[in-house]
Amino acid sequence: MAALAMTASLTVAAPQASADRQSDKPGGGHCARQSKITVPGAEMQKTACLDDLTTAGTVASGHTKAADYAGLHTPGTVNPTGVPGIQVDGYFPDTSTTNTNNSWNHDSQFVIRIPDDWNGGLVVTGAPGNRTQYANDFIWSDWVLAQGYAFASTDKGNIGVNFFDDGSAPGGSVREWNSRVTELTVATKKVLQQVRASKPKHTWMAGISNGGYLVRWQLENRPDLYDGGLDWEGTLFRADGPNLLTYLPTALKHYPSYAATGSSAAHDAMIAAGFAPGSEFLWPFHHQVYWDLTQRIYREEFDPGFDGDTKGGTPYCASGTPQCDADYDYASRPQSVKDAIRSVELTGKIRKPLITVHGTMDTLLPIGTDSDVYDRLIDDAGAGAMHRFYRVADGTHTDALVPAFPDRLRPLLPCARSGFDALTAWVQDGTAPPADATVPRPASGDLLNTCTLS
Repeated sequence: MAALAMTASLTVAAPQASADRQSDKPGGGHCARQSKITVPGAEMQKTACLDDLTTAGTVASGHTKAADYAGLHTPGTVNPTGVPGIQVDGYFPDTSTTNTNNSWNHDSQFVIRIPDDWNGGLVVTGAPGNRTQYANDFIWSDWVLAQGYAFASTDKGNIGVNFFDDGSAPGGSVREWNSRVTELTVATKKVLQQVRASKPKHTWMAGISNGGYLVRWQLENRPDLYDGGLDWEGTLFRADGPNLLTYLPTALKHYPSYAATGSSAAHDAMIAAGFAPGSEFLWPFHHQVYWDLTQRIYREEFDPGFDGDTKGGTPYCASGTPQCDADYDYASRPQSVKDAIRSVELTGKIRKPLITVHGTMDTLLPIGTDSDVYDRLIDDAGAGAMHRFYRVADGTHTDALVPAFPDRLRPLLPCARSGFDALTAWVQDGTAPPADATVPRPASGDLLNTCTLS
């Protein structure tokens, strides 16, 4: 989800020594063995040797697009720069053509970055919301590259507000997200072997929103590929609920009445649906930007029959209008709709360590209908020992909102980065992360760049 259109004690700095660091780099030198790269299964690839793989360099060189990651971090976030190495752009075979990056007009695009000073590790991500492969460049790529990790990201095989219209059966676009992540992970490991004569010693997944969903799904279904994952407010799909389609219609139906009259009944309905008490100041923005669009396009993905031949519903229709998403009742929809969501649902049966970070003021994926539920699913599955869950007070879904409400919100990116550090120390060094906690908002300090998970 994170910004459908459209940030841990941590200080970003120069790479430090790591258990993953390799001193024996075949060929040696800047961008060594670049010519050896053939991405398995790719239909197109192009390789570049860059003096700086971070966004400080790739925006100017044309190897990323700032618009693709806009709105995912708070201005003032400090990122590292000056990481030389190899970048590979390409795409896997696909029939959908909505991603125009690199002038390819082709979906299933990916980016792989390998720093010269590789530490032997790999971080894989998938785009949040319905963005492209460069969406994670500022929040994840810059930071992990500076620590020496290789980085890979995919557009998940379909992008944009019409992501559902890729010719697949209901649920098929989301199913493709998972297969594209698996495809890229397998291919990137082989690319690293081509360049460094060694597959990564450790492979991690990290992601925000829909990208967090990808982390959860991979650790449940493809644990053989990863050593662990960082889930930042991942989307929860559950056939029996909760899911987006069980609470967003309530917002569409009742928020207009609450906004117009202050109706206590409408307010109570919103709270009962899962929206956090105290988040009311965020409701106008989410009504204008997120709730309506998100409901319509995800409902179209799983239940296209609801509005007949109309694709993506009727924007901002009033309750009572025929085929209006404000009146959508997931519980009464055909079994085929539940089956479509079941084909992508999460069970909590993770099989590798997972750290979840979620803000208590999330107003797109409310924590009470999402990560609170997923934490219980993990416990019920007997996998609680492999999970840590940090509820971050005053964090919301979009860090870009922090400047608008500096006294009410804090960015989640620093907490996600601290969570990643805790994850790698947990797996590599056996250092247990702090226990599950609600992380309080500090009274002072650099909230834009630091977060302590205890």
